[in-house]
Amino acid sequence: DVLAVIFDNGSGLSNVAIAGDSGPRSVFTAIVGHSKVKATMLGAGQKECYIGGEGQSKRGVLSLNHLIDRVIVTCWDDMERIWRHIYDYELRMKASERPVLLTEALLSPLQKWEKVTVLMFQGFVVPAVYIAVQAILTLSASAHITGIVMDSWDGVTHTVPIYEGYCLPHAVSRLDVAGRDITEYLMKLLLESGHTFVSTTEREIVRDIKENLCYVASDPIQEMIAKPEEIMKEYRLRDNNIIQIGNQLFHAPETLFVPANIGVEPPAVHKIIFNSIMKCDFDMRRNLYGNILLSDFKERLLKELQTGVPNTTRVKIISPQDQRYSMWVGASILASLRMFRNMWVTRDDYNEVGPTVLQRKCF
Repeated sequence: DVLAVIFDNGSGLSNVAIAGDSGPRSVFTAIVGHSKVKATMLGAGQKECYIGGEGQSKRGVLSLNHLIDRVIVTCWDDMERIWRHIYDYELRMKASERPVLLTEALLSPLQKWEKVTVLMFQGFVVPAVYIAVQAILTLSASAHITGIVMDSWDGVTHTVPIYEGYCLPHAVSRLDVAGRDITEYLMKLLLESGHTFVSTTEREIVRDIKENLCYVASDPIQEMIAKPEEIMKEYRLRDNNIIQIGNQLFHAPETLFVPANIGVEPPAVHKIIFNSIMKCDFDMRRNLYGNILLSDFKERLLKELQTGVPNTTRVKIISPQDQRYSMWVGASILASLRMFRNMWVTRDDYNEVGPTVLQRKCF
């Protein structure tokens, strides 16, 4: 059997692999950097665009485009460039050789799913396509079929209840606060303390500070009254200068629990979990509370949830070992199953029905 190519397209990172692999073959930032000069003025060895890490390394002279903004593709031409780059340079194979399984957020508009299908069949001439819901893949990778998955990536945070392997779309909740918003708020907090980071290059520095030093406080009040030296951290800049950062490190992620800090209407992240569960049938709720899947701030979220449920309700949070690749693991398992063969959207399906065939085979 020909094993499928798997594209796990997040708004921050893209993972690429072949079903059955022990890990992703390529992980790179989902950005395309375009030259700021006209193509006719490019020198020898220069390109019109650079993808992923190559684009980041040249960000000072490029205009960077983050391809996905809150589950919406910002430029389909650049999306196609990334996929061609993957086939030509990461996988080194023709797209027509293998079926492709793509992961998508349940909140993605159907038009996006259909556009992907058209591109894959007409632009890349793949033999078959399947688009899988990220939350289901994440849950299946943890060996569960019932639970509520909270994903908080670069552009959006959402909670997806799943019961016996099926999503419950009516109970999905969304919060437009995620990694990118925390980065921007951290930039603002650092500016207020005298550290200026405004350019694209400097933004990447702030993102690195966020990823390496920021944390969600289990008790923000205690953090606020702590001595400055107890929470102060040092960060070495590329010019070897060292800056000291204090309570900004927990203030920035606190926006997940107090979205009003950045002008976003509530509910907070723990409230969207509660709201999703309460939209489900009463008989399902106990199982959902007992299987909450997320990767970060487990202690704080557990504390917030327990204050809002009856004492008799057991709340359990499951943390996968490596959340970054859990969707890929679930996708790899799915694409390797013998029963999955009948689930593919084939070229014959597409030619007969068109891109709307997705509604019949992928939902």
